[in-house]
Amino acid sequence: MECPNCHQNASRVIDSRPSDENRAIRRRRECENCGFRFTTFERVETAPLLVIKNDGTREPFSRKKILHGVMAAGQKRPITSEQFERLVDDVENKVRKQGVSEISSKKIGQFVMDDLANIDDVAYIRFASIYREFKDMSSFMKTMEDMMAKREKGNN
Repeated sequence: MECPNCHQNASRVIDSRPSDENRAIRRRRECENCGFRFTTFERVETAPLLVIKNDGTREPFSRKKILHGVMAAGQKRPITSEQFERLVDDVENKVRKQGVSEISSKKIGQFVMDDLANIDDVAYIRFASIYREFKDMSSFMKTMEDMMAKREKGNN
């Protein structure tokens, strides 16, 4: 493994432990050249998955894009990085469980919204405002009312 500090290919593993609910291995490494310590993750390689965008184009599935989107929606909200990571893990698992090689970005967005609604209301509304492309105030208010009704129903 190449050291991110000195770029030599001589490192040794000093600690390994399961991560991401046993779907990955987290390894602490130390460069034998400069002594720099860093972390790597090892995951099972899965079949490629394509996302069908709204305009019909296809692109590879990206955990980073989902993480970026939910972090933007949750900016300045009391959401931990672990919650963001768990949400992305959950969404990816739901996508992979579909058992398809292509999935629409709308379906992925719905998975994100379902999970985000259980974490933070404001982040949910921020994400929904982009995902649903609100055209006017009434469509925004309808989403707010639906969410409030769901919350009220859950409290009874």
